Amino acid sequence: MIVGTAGHIDHGKTTLVRALTGVDTDRLPEEKKRGITIELGYAFMDDGRIGFVDVPGHERLVHTMLAGATGIDCALLLVAADDGVMPQTREHLAVLSLLGVSRGAVVVTKVDRVEPGRVEAVRTEAGALLSGTPLAGAPVHAVSAHTGAGIQGLKAWLQAEAAATARRDDPTAAFRLAVDRTFTLDGVGTVVTGTVHAGRVGIGDELVLTPAAREHRVRVRSLHAQNRPVDEARAGQRCAVALAGIARDDIERGQWLVHPAVRLATDRIDVQLTLWQGEPKGLRSGTPVHVHLGAAAAMGTVALLDAGDTLAPGATARVQLVLHAPVGAWHGDRVVLRDASASRTLAGGTVLDPLAPARYRRTPQRLAELDALALPTREARRDALLAVAPHGLDLRRFDAMQGVVRAEEAGGWAIGAAQRLATRDAVMSALAAFHAGAPEEPGPDAARLRRLAAPRLPEAPWLQLLAEWVGEGALVRRGAYVQRPEHGALLSATEERIAQKVAPLLAGGSFDGVWARDMARDAKESEALVRTALARLAQRGELHQVVKDLYYAPQTMATLAGIARQVAAAQGGEVTAAAFRDATGLGRKRAIQILEHFDRIGLLRRVGDVHKLRSDTQLFAEAAK
Repeated sequence: MIVGTAGHIDHGKTTLVRALTGVDTDRLPEEKKRGITIELGYAFMDDGRIGFVDVPGHERLVHTMLAGATGIDCALLLVAADDGVMPQTREHLAVLSLLGVSRGAVVVTKVDRVEPGRVEAVRTEAGALLSGTPLAGAPVHAVSAHTGAGIQGLKAWLQAEAAATARRDDPTAAFRLAVDRTFTLDGVGTVVTGTVHAGRVGIGDELVLTPAAREHRVRVRSLHAQNRPVDEARAGQRCAVALAGIARDDIERGQWLVHPAVRLATDRIDVQLTLWQGEPKGLRSGTPVHVHLGAAAAMGTVALLDAGDTLAPGATARVQLVLHAPVGAWHGDRVVLRDASASRTLAGGTVLDPLAPARYRRTPQRLAELDALALPTREARRDALLAVAPHGLDLRRFDAMQGVVRAEEAGGWAIGAAQRLATRDAVMSALAAFHAGAPEEPGPDAARLRRLAAPRLPEAPWLQLLAEWVGEGALVRRGAYVQRPEHGALLSATEERIAQKVAPLLAGGSFDGVWARDMARDAKESEALVRTALARLAQRGELHQVVKDLYYAPQTMATLAGIARQVAAAQGGEVTAAAFRDATGLGRKRAIQILEHFDRIGLLRRVGDVHKLRSDTQLFAEAAK
């Protein structure tokens, strides 16, 4: 169990921890000199089963207190008997409340300095202070670290709480540690410390730091958990990790040390946020704030999503935090906001979506997704998201956001039944319209069909659905083209005979193509029958009709497409008629006709006087290799 001590400066936090553990957490020379805790201090009791995070109480050091308070199981809020409740007492209580800490006690310290009546008055004052917070009704202990009065009773209470602390051990949870200190030890190397928020880690494991400019994998050289050398550390423990493969200067406080599968960095977070009940006024969209998450702090602004223009004191709503620098965040992490001057704590909440979208963030669709993400279990969140997500769910991304390591054999995408049916209907309608408007064409390629029918559907689920529909026989793929089964159906015996006769004529054609009348003449067939057969072959994707009655063999067209790709590569993705004419040796008219054909089938896109190569098309991709 991790216990956080909080309270006003000089109310005896460090002295109390020393009385409980025998450890002086004021370890820095400056701390000794000034008599206050500047950095986070750590100590352990009960054979390492209970760890203490001694956080500073000075007003200017509340950001350090926030780093220490994140991840604690139980809080001790200290109030000196001679001073009573002070400003930092209230702020630390606000931080603990907004972090969702509901287990703890008030400790009235320095009782040897005052009369018994004063102790009772402070006990009453402290108990009243907790009213309306998650710590309401918490026990109040009166102690003196100097005389030892009440220390054994407080120890017994802590031991009972530790025994009742449920072990946070989700076998699917990936390891995550919030880095709050880093240093170098002789003979050991670079060491980071922090609270393990989830998962397990063992000696020899490979981890990454996030956020970071580039992925830097490190190896665990040795471990200390709860102040003891161990082979494995787990969630809920204070942990020191010695790392191989990185220098101290390459690590910053506020980073996370995580399993590679859940490496995330984000500058937009959707949060379920509560404004502190003691705030004098509401929180408005656009308010600049300090955002504290894990051991990190970053500036950002608040965008209310479903609370109108202002969030009232004590109220809860969904908000998006837009950060000025990336942080690591996962679903369920606690967030605390302080005002722009960092003088007071404003609000706190829980991360719903650590990879929040910049667009469509207030639409009914998006709010329905946030409703799903607010459900209590991972399975419920996943199923509810599938029911409302119009484009399916990237399961690897979802589980990374949840801090979960997925089995390698698990599929990458899942799509809800209703969304699957709606997408299929849109595809069939788009294909019917395409075939009606361009009956001589075999159909769009897969990328173009996605643009026509489901432009916001990501490529991975699109290809997954397309493969399913082709496997079911609902669609037909001929090369890169997609068509309905009835389009370009089987050839008749006459059409088969004509196809065999014209094949060598088409194969021997130049970049100028072959006219239908010339093929009818050379094949000694009726012009009408040849035209019908050629149109059917074009529908099947077995040849290309560039203009009426002008046809190209697939290999010839692939060669021309390869030239177009080469021209585009040399001209920043653009193809002009003049450049294509020069590269092919064609006349200007025929060059333009071929480029317009490439526009129609989705290889190029006309923009003004140029044709731009579509980056997502697979048409004639083999010819470019």
